[in-house]
Amino acid sequence: MKTYQVAGIGNAVVDVLSTVPDRFLDDHTVRKGIMQLIERDRAEALFAAMSARDTAPGGSVANTLAGLGKLGLRTAFTGLVADDDLGRGYAADMAAQGTDFPNPPAAGAALPTSRCMIFVTPDGERSMNTYLGISAELGPDDVNETVMADSEMVFLEGYLFDKDKGKQAFLKAARACRGTGGRAGIALSDPFCVDRHRTDFQALVAGDMDFVIGNEAEWVSLYQANDLDDALARAARDCPLVVCTRSGDPVRVIHDGRVTDVPVDRVTPVDATGAGDQFAAGFLLGLVQGHDMGTAARMGCMAAAEVIGHLGARPVTDVGARMRDAGLI
Repeated sequence: MKTYQVAGIGNAVVDVLSTVPDRFLDDHTVRKGIMQLIERDRAEALFAAMSARDTAPGGSVANTLAGLGKLGLRTAFTGLVADDDLGRGYAADMAAQGTDFPNPPAAGAALPTSRCMIFVTPDGERSMNTYLGISAELGPDDVNETVMADSEMVFLEGYLFDKDKGKQAFLKAARACRGTGGRAGIALSDPFCVDRHRTDFQALVAGDMDFVIGNEAEWVSLYQANDLDDALARAARDCPLVVCTRSGDPVRVIHDGRVTDVPVDRVTPVDATGAGDQFAAGFLLGLVQGHDMGTAARMGCMAAAEVIGHLGARPVTDVGARMRDAGLI
């Protein structure tokens, strides 16, 4: 038995959430419904403009691992934080939630711990403005090969593809895991990120990934396809397991050429933050437990439905109990 069932690599970001009216976005030139990378001065200005805010440890893959930890899996997260108040709190919180954090906060770091200002409008849509800080500096030297080799599965975050050393870190982790019989996968993360690094993403999907999770916009962007069917057909030729989430439409899974569509229960969102992250948590739980693709996708949908029912990107109720009640686990 390996020490970890799922190990992840991604940005270690402190989420700062605030519920705002739509006019706030206009007043502060915040683009609705997407993630934007911002500089330090802009981050400080937006933070100061938030009249009420809640903070929580975040980052896409870190959120997924937190969900998996709540579902009982053994997990580890590789990310970079500074030795400041936010960074020390982040590391302590990950450990308290049962996820090992192999890299201690970096003393004397030139950059502060990363943070993301998330503005939630009355329709539940989230508009994210992320200052990457130290987390974007993660490279291959920060990857503990022993941790990756001792994991059944490695899950990677596409956002880190914005720097070459992030790409190198991914390859090191994936190859260490696969070298001991594990599986490696990635979340595409964002269509704009895919646009910036299309060729490298395509090479990674075709060469080192056992599974890839993305939404409709991300898949179409990756292959510059005419439509989703074309994009997923091309993806399935590159990777044995392809997953596409489509908001309220059925999730599509293509595994070794076999297509499975899984309907979702429509839920009025309170906050859509973390829906994709928790879908990944439920789906990966299904993979780890050896379920068929339809069951794994249903588990993902159930986890996503829980998190959009409240503020914040991590589950607050017992998702595992819901899955047991539904006969999934």
